[in-house]
Amino acid sequence: MSLVLSCHLTNFERMVKQKILIVDDEPNIVMSLEYAFKKQDFEVYIARDGSEAMEILTHHIPAVVLLDIMMPNVDGYQTLKFIKEKIELNSTKVVFLTAKNKASDIEKGLKLGADKYLIKPFSVKKIVAEILELI
Repeated sequence: MSLVLSCHLTNFERMVKQKILIVDDEPNIVMSLEYAFKKQDFEVYIARDGSEAMEILTHHIPAVVLLDIMMPNVDGYQTLKFIKEKIELNSTKVVFLTAKNKASDIEKGLKLGADKYLIKPFSVKKIVAEILELI
């Protein structure tokens, strides 16, 4: 009986789309990432800054948040802090995708709780591979 149940769960899990929230204020970056993740059958949410991301995160729990640091209104660091304070987002992975490429920036991002820290400019194919590996 438990074998049958586990098969049903596996099939159910396959039917549920992975969710990703892309948070970036650069439209070209957002468009290319959105297209790539939709091709991978992700349900994609878009935010142009941290405040929009926080609003989305009050209604949706993505598997991963792809997060820029330098944005208007609420930056990536503040957004990450918001995510880490929400118990319901404990399983959500956070990946910084940013032009801030100094060793001290990378160290700060990981110390604050990011699961990965990726640098712009980037290859969309590499970003997709990194996210698929993470989840």
